[in-house]
Amino acid sequence: MKKNNKKYISLAVILGVLILLNLLASSFYKRLDLTENKRYTLSDTSKEILINVEEPLVVDVFLKGEFPSEFKRLQNETRYLLEEYEAFNPNVKFNFINPLEENREAQAIATDFYKAGMTPENLNVNENGKVTESLLFPWAVANLQDRRVKIHLLKKKIGDRNEDIVNSSVQQLEYAFSDGFNKLINERSKKVAIMRGNGELADAHIADFVKSIRDYYYIAPFTLDSVANNPQKTLQQLKEYDLIIEAKPTEAYTEKEKLVLDQYIMSGGKSLWLLENVSAEKDSLFTNNENKLLAFYNDLNLTDLFFKYGARVNPEIVNDVYSAPIVLAKGTGKETQFNPYPWFYDPMAVSKNNHPITHNIEAVKFNFANPIDTLKNNIHKTILLQSSKSSKLEGVPIQINLQEVIQKKPDPASYNAGPQNLAVLLEGKFTSVYKNRVLPFPAENYKENSSANKMLIISDGDVIKNTTKKGKPQALGYDPMTATTYGNKEFLVNAVNYLLDDKGLLKIRSKEVKLAFLNTNRIAAERLQWQLINIIVPLLFLGIFGLIFSFYRKRKYVN
Repeated sequence: MKKNNKKYISLAVILGVLILLNLLASSFYKRLDLTENKRYTLSDTSKEILINVEEPLVVDVFLKGEFPSEFKRLQNETRYLLEEYEAFNPNVKFNFINPLEENREAQAIATDFYKAGMTPENLNVNENGKVTESLLFPWAVANLQDRRVKIHLLKKKIGDRNEDIVNSSVQQLEYAFSDGFNKLINERSKKVAIMRGNGELADAHIADFVKSIRDYYYIAPFTLDSVANNPQKTLQQLKEYDLIIEAKPTEAYTEKEKLVLDQYIMSGGKSLWLLENVSAEKDSLFTNNENKLLAFYNDLNLTDLFFKYGARVNPEIVNDVYSAPIVLAKGTGKETQFNPYPWFYDPMAVSKNNHPITHNIEAVKFNFANPIDTLKNNIHKTILLQSSKSSKLEGVPIQINLQEVIQKKPDPASYNAGPQNLAVLLEGKFTSVYKNRVLPFPAENYKENSSANKMLIISDGDVIKNTTKKGKPQALGYDPMTATTYGNKEFLVNAVNYLLDDKGLLKIRSKEVKLAFLNTNRIAAERLQWQLINIIVPLLFLGIFGLIFSFYRKRKYVN
């Protein structure tokens, strides 16, 4: 009887311990990230965003189906990251969907995605020594109540291998999802002014960019026309905006307008300047029979303003060997052919640093860009974009002949000016250009210095300019003639987010992730060898083990 009691007590203790362990496990749930680069550890910024998810947030991911092994890694990494989001906040749910499961042609499905603003990707894949083409839908859609946001999951640059594309894409996954969730959850609060009144680009030519930042901020036009009659009132109205964007002004600023802009900056207002001191329009090459244009100096009366802040946009043209091509038609009617030609006046600028604005983005396409000098003062300067080292500078006025440019071979010895600054970020406490000067109008509460502030100067207004087709704006940065997408839109959106960011969201962009990939060429060359090894070696070990075990049993039972 005592023995039975002891058994029951032991059983009860074991059950009690198991129940206690289960309770502790449910209360003290913990996930461990054992990766070297902590790629499954969510940043504090992502956690702050997720804390505010109080209702089901459903993510539909279209990375499901049969596609190359490299992109299986992207699929898996996306799943792992979403599992981290779900583990932190169970309100986050996700589904993986194969768009090609429906009984429809792949091309029809691809067209539907394209119309929805989610462009599919055609990939050239090298597997087993054969190059094939694969269709990929690298998109996700996050849904919260009646709101939805599209999330692009693929990051690629010109010349990247598939392994590089996947690495870049995995690096940006957390930023892509957290940025998308932030758009759904947090209400817009900051205001951006699109400046008018000085010959800036028309609305149709900045429409795609404005549409891209509308998810983050309130957008409104603002004109300086009223400065002439009531500058103080104009300044007070301008101070209601957190950021101003000057998109390719072509008319000179008056001293009163400059003081309004200066005091806006001194009061903490952020600014994004896309301007050029040389007037040269590529379209002019095709509006006359001679295919020529005259590039000349266009003084905007801003030189002293930026000189005081620590930068100077020079009235010269950057001619760069590393540039985007120009596509020209040859022939007539059905015999017309479109051929690309070198066009050294469209530099493809890249970044030499790891700044969040430019990290892991495609080259940015410029058009008749001007070089920017940085001047010594207390302002911190970050060179975001430069031309290549094979650049030269051309003074103005200068006549540019289309036929001469595309037919004449460049002289490498003349391209010796080195990299030219095309986008410079200024950060610090700015000094007013009107300090110790007579003010153009008696400004109330005039400030000689600003608190900590930021501004970005880009030496080409066309960086923000999208093309139009039948009057409708096209995607910024996309060149339909070469089917190439440049990094203009991403660069500018990142720039605005950085200038106004108070969540530190862009810091996630600098996250470094390195994935290890198998060598596809070696796999194709040594495939049979490794197949034989994987089949024969296990069988050989199994046979040796069987012989040893048989020999051991015989000796044991004989004795």
